Amino acid sequence: MTMKLQDTRLLAARLSEVKTYGHFINGEWTEGHSGETIELSNPATRQTLAYIQSGDAVDVDRAVNAAHHAFPRWSKSSPAQRQTILRVIADRLRARQLDYAMMETLNNGKTITEAFTHDITGAIGLFEYYAGAAFQLHGQVADFADSTMLIHREPIGVVAQIIPWNFPLLMAAWKLGPALTTGCTVVLKVAEETPLSALRLAELCQEAGLPNGVLNLLTGFGEPCGAPLAAHAMVDKVAFTGSTEVGKLIVKAASNDLKKVTLELGGKSPNIILDDADMDLAIPGAANAIFFNHGQCCCAGSRLFVQEKKYDQVVEGVTQFAKNIRLGPGLDSRTQMGPLVSQTQLERVSGYLRSGEEQGAKALCGGKRHGENGYFVEPTVLVDTSPDMKVYREEIFGPVVTAIPFKSVDDDLLTRANDTTYGLAAGIYTRDMARAHRIANRLRAGTVWINCYNIFDAALPFGGYKQSGWGREMGHNALDNYLETKSICASI
Repeated sequence: MTMKLQDTRLLAARLSEVKTYGHFINGEWTEGHSGETIELSNPATRQTLAYIQSGDAVDVDRAVNAAHHAFPRWSKSSPAQRQTILRVIADRLRARQLDYAMMETLNNGKTITEAFTHDITGAIGLFEYYAGAAFQLHGQVADFADSTMLIHREPIGVVAQIIPWNFPLLMAAWKLGPALTTGCTVVLKVAEETPLSALRLAELCQEAGLPNGVLNLLTGFGEPCGAPLAAHAMVDKVAFTGSTEVGKLIVKAASNDLKKVTLELGGKSPNIILDDADMDLAIPGAANAIFFNHGQCCCAGSRLFVQEKKYDQVVEGVTQFAKNIRLGPGLDSRTQMGPLVSQTQLERVSGYLRSGEEQGAKALCGGKRHGENGYFVEPTVLVDTSPDMKVYREEIFGPVVTAIPFKSVDDDLLTRANDTTYGLAAGIYTRDMARAHRIANRLRAGTVWINCYNIFDAALPFGGYKQSGWGREMGHNALDNYLETKSICASI
């Protein structure tokens, strides 16, 4: 990342002005119906950043109506028009990459380097990828006797998209890219904790030429804003990323009129290190698998299975890695891990740490809050855990890993690795690629990384088995989430 210290100071000063943001509906900023607002704070300092609207069912109805009225025209726009707009979005986002990285850091807490190189770069790549996909939405033609069969692909309609707070801009791009390139119109409900970058993105999309009503953005809490959006009669499809618990509520809300639903939900991902692994690769890989983005990652490698011969070496290495992580505000260039996103998340992770201690888990490092100002938790390595412990079974969504030894690669290891209600991701470290692929084929997970972890690409589908979700994000597969298939049979 090419960035000077004075650049961050100037941008921070400019972004530090406390504003009140409205909803973005039909191309305009508007106040919420209730008149109530939500305070946003910097998770590193707890200082007020801004205020946003607390949306309700009236705001939802206005946004959905705007999307509904914009759909006929946008759905008939040419692939060239949609491609051009998506490319302009990517170009303008690249030109303002540092601004958006600063917003992510101030609002979410992640380091400026991570925000710049992962989140914003990834979002740019998503819009570029789906710009290219605009011309790939092909139907099919088949001839049978005296009939011609036409298979059309058509945009599904008005889409409600609800995204989480851990990767605010990137999650918006994951959702918007395929929806816009297929010709759908969108009501995007952003997380109430981290809406700033998405709010600016809505404005940028308008500047790039997106017609009024194609993208509408709402802010607010889940129950008064997200729930009526998922249940709205004029919404044709719901796409949600977040916890499995809330995902189940989304399904119920959408079930009344059988809306199509895609879900990208939680995980408790196994990361497996075999005794022949390259330890110079596996140890930092295992550490980054859990400590990336403060552990606030649905696919985090939170269950670390290590073959017994190398268990002590790996645990010692990951523990030392964790001890050396420098915690601090994300704008500090020396910081390697920022705070958790909110007081609520701090209490959640702290509760799991207490539970682990009470149930007999041992913390080799970390295990408690760091400092008094901000929502910091120490990177934590837990050992002596068992499958009946909450820290072993449940998604913590923080920088906490449980290390578990195993003897041999057999049915027992695979049973233990798959013994979870989730199935989002997994990792394998070994020099034996044949064995790696045999294990990968038996892991019940949507993504399996071999000798790496947290590798993402716009062309690579991402999603889970079991209670980790329905459908896939990214890649060509994600286009299917936003398309209907129509068969036309003509007698000739």
